[in-house]
Amino acid sequence: MRVAVITESFLPHVDGVTNTVCRVLEHLRDRGHEAMVVAPAPAPAARRTAAREHADAPVLWAPSAPLPGYPAFRFAVPWPALTAALREFRPDIVHLAAPAGLGAQAVLAARRLDVPSIAVYQTDIAAFAARYGLATAERTIWHWLATVHRHAARTLAPSWDAVDALLRQGVQRVARWSRGVDLERFDPRHRDEELRRELAPHGELLVGYVGRLAREKRVELLGGIADLPGTRLVVVGDGPSRAALTRQLPGAAFLGFRGGSDLSKAVASLDLFVHTGVHETFCQAAQEAKASGVPVVAPAAGGLLDVVEHGRTGLHYTPGDAAALRAQVAALIGDPDRRAVMALAARDSVTGCGWSAIGDELLGHYRDVLGTGGRGRGSRARGQVVTA
Repeated sequence: MRVAVITESFLPHVDGVTNTVCRVLEHLRDRGHEAMVVAPAPAPAARRTAAREHADAPVLWAPSAPLPGYPAFRFAVPWPALTAALREFRPDIVHLAAPAGLGAQAVLAARRLDVPSIAVYQTDIAAFAARYGLATAERTIWHWLATVHRHAARTLAPSWDAVDALLRQGVQRVARWSRGVDLERFDPRHRDEELRRELAPHGELLVGYVGRLAREKRVELLGGIADLPGTRLVVVGDGPSRAALTRQLPGAAFLGFRGGSDLSKAVASLDLFVHTGVHETFCQAAQEAKASGVPVVAPAAGGLLDVVEHGRTGLHYTPGDAAALRAQVAALIGDPDRRAVMALAARDSVTGCGWSAIGDELLGHYRDVLGTGGRGRGSRARGQVVTA
């Protein structure tokens, strides 16, 4: 099978979309399929060192421009050569990762070439735009996204909340396709006592956030737990809000961007993982925390309703409410036995979510679209196509 993967975000920019695309490419390679990537070109300063292939898949760069207010993120501008690039590659299917501008160009090009496409909904772009001062455009953005997804043969969404959001916007042929997790890389055995002593020299419990430090993540809500007795707040990640957050949270340990084994150690060394964003369609960082045996406290919103099982693998709190966040964190900090039970349940909850299984599920969707075109109507079981 030949798969053209069109993504709005890719290396060297690291986010949830990039991570998922990389795992998809690796799975396609491991299963003997051929792939090509089309992504917005990175910033000029990064192009000299940016990889032009990943997992044996060549990477084509579409013309791009920086996102106003977030220049590290690039978005594609119109690229008339895209159709020719797809025609030359001759894909059996076009995979649209978080389609927006580039994805819209690709889905129309695929239709012209009579190639089916699958659209993967992953980013709540309308909410993202609202956090950057474009709230009045939310309806227009959703109309645009729904139009793009309606051109695809199937849309895959990572959570039931995301499935319902798409159905409300009139998108048909939607299936839930969750996200995988690297069960070797994220494992309780990576807990590092030396790192813990460095971060908590007086034996404090480590309460941590891992993710992008940007406006839409609402990381400033961590101020509600920064002074909890017997704890140390740890922030892993980078982004445009880091300088402001450093001033707002002077007692927190800011570890910056961590990757590879450093990230594995940082996550597994936490006693409690907290998340603050309310517009997550899934939340890969929370799933990685669970795989690391770390209970999660997260808002009762979006994909986190699927990722965190309240009372078993963590606790939910009222979205955007710093006092509610503090209350839930304090409840677990003060109950080590409950925290230990949740840690075991968190790891157990993801044992069937390795990227190999999730990747094979994706290949099943590819085969459906290329063959029968669907698995039926109305069911809400994993992998089943839901229509309004």
